[in-house]
Amino acid sequence: MTDHNNIPRTTPRASATFDEYTLSEIRRAAATGIYDIRGGGAKRRVPHFDDLLFLGASMSRYPLEGYREKCSTEVVLGTRFAKKPIELKIPITIAGMSFGSLSANAKEALGRGASAMGTSTTTGDGGMTNEERGHSTQLVYQYLPSRYGMNPDDLKRADAIEVVVGQGAKPGGGGMLLGQKITERVAAMRTLPVGIDQRSACRHPDWTGPDDLEIKIEELREITDWEKPIYVKVGAARPYYDTALAVKSGADVVVVDGMQGGTAATQEIFIEHVGIPTLAAVRQAVKALQDLGMHRKVQLVVSGGIRNGADVAKALALGADAVAIGTAALVALGDNDPRYAAEYEALGSKAGAYDDWHEGRDPAGITTQDPALMARLDPVAAGRRLANYLAVLTLECQTIARACGKSHVHNLEPEDLVALTIEAAAMANVPLAGTDWIPGRNAGL
Repeated sequence: MTDHNNIPRTTPRASATFDEYTLSEIRRAAATGIYDIRGGGAKRRVPHFDDLLFLGASMSRYPLEGYREKCSTEVVLGTRFAKKPIELKIPITIAGMSFGSLSANAKEALGRGASAMGTSTTTGDGGMTNEERGHSTQLVYQYLPSRYGMNPDDLKRADAIEVVVGQGAKPGGGGMLLGQKITERVAAMRTLPVGIDQRSACRHPDWTGPDDLEIKIEELREITDWEKPIYVKVGAARPYYDTALAVKSGADVVVVDGMQGGTAATQEIFIEHVGIPTLAAVRQAVKALQDLGMHRKVQLVVSGGIRNGADVAKALALGADAVAIGTAALVALGDNDPRYAAEYEALGSKAGAYDDWHEGRDPAGITTQDPALMARLDPVAAGRRLANYLAVLTLECQTIARACGKSHVHNLEPEDLVALTIEAAAMANVPLAGTDWIPGRNAGL
C-alpha cells in the first residue's frame, strides 16, 4: 500500500480496544440514547470448564468397564430439614425461566423433557402455569423479589421452593419484561397492566439480610408444613460469604449461578461486567460448606454455561451436588435453530447469535408470546429433544466418571483434575497440568 507519492504505508490496523463490536455499540448508543438490552449470559471469553482436564485411570488408577460396571447418577436435594427432599435420577436440573419470558409451550416442553429423565424443572418470575405443573413430576417454585405471580397455594403445589437473591447474569440487579410480551394472561398472573414494560425488583421487599431471610425461610416452611426443600439462589459475586450466609439462614440447598448464566433481558453492560465466572465460584462455595462442616449436608447446585457432560462432571468433581441448565435447555428445544436463519437475519441477527429475547419476535416460538410464533413449537417434540439432550449429558458424565474409576458421579474429586491455564488452576484450586503447582495455594481460597 502506498500514498499519493508512491511511498509505502503501513497496513491499517484496527484497535484491540476499539474493536468492531465496540465501535458499533458506540454508534448505537449515540443514535438511540439508551443502553443496550439483551438476553443470555456473558459472551466474553472467561476462564471456564474447558480450561480443565480429567486425569483418566492408568497404572495408578483402575477404570470401570463401561458396559458391565455401574456408575450411578442419582442425587437427593433437600436432606437438611425438609420432610420430603427431592430425589433426582440425574444430577442435572432445569433452571428457573419465567412464563412471560418464555411461551407456555416452551414451559410445557421443559417440564416434559425434565420429567422424562427423572429430574426437576423450575418456574421463574411470574408464577406457575398449569402447563408446566401438569407436565412436571418435580417442580421447583421460585420466590423472587418482584413477587410477580406469587401464590401461597402454588407454593404448596410445588415440590421445592427456591428463594432467589440474584442471578449470575445480573447479581445485584433486577430483570425486565417489555410491554410487547405482557399479554392479558401474563398481565393477569403478574397483576400488571397489559402492554406496559415491567421491571423486576433487585431485592426482596421484606428482608434485608440473613437474619431476616432466616425468618422468611421459617415462614415458607410453615406454609408448606416443613415438607418442601428450601433453596437459596445467588448470583456469583462473593460466593464464599453468600453460601455461608445462606446456610446460616437455614437453606437446604444453595444454588450458585455464574456470569455465563442466562437472563431473559437486562442491560448488556450488566451481563458482561458484573459478577464472576462459574469456574471461579464453585470452589469458593464448596470451601464455605466445608468450613462449616456442611458439605454434602447442604447440597450445592451450580449453574452458568453448562453445555455438555464434561462440564457436568467437572462441576461435580469440584464439589457440586448437581448442576442446572437454562440456555442449553432452550437450544435443545430449538432456540437459535439454523432452519430459521432467514428470519433471524430479517431481525438483524443470525442463527446462533440471536439474543433479543425481550422483543418477543423469536422465530422458534420459545421467547415470545405471539400466538402465531408460539404455535411453531410443538411441546411434545421439543420435550423429547430436551430429554435426549439430558440423556447425552448424563452418559457423557458417566463415561468420564468410569474412566476415572468412579462408581458414582459424586465420587469425582478435585484430585481427578488439572488445569490448562494459571488462571483456571487458581480459580479451581487444582494443579497446573504437568506440575504439582496450585497458584495461590498458600494465599487463601
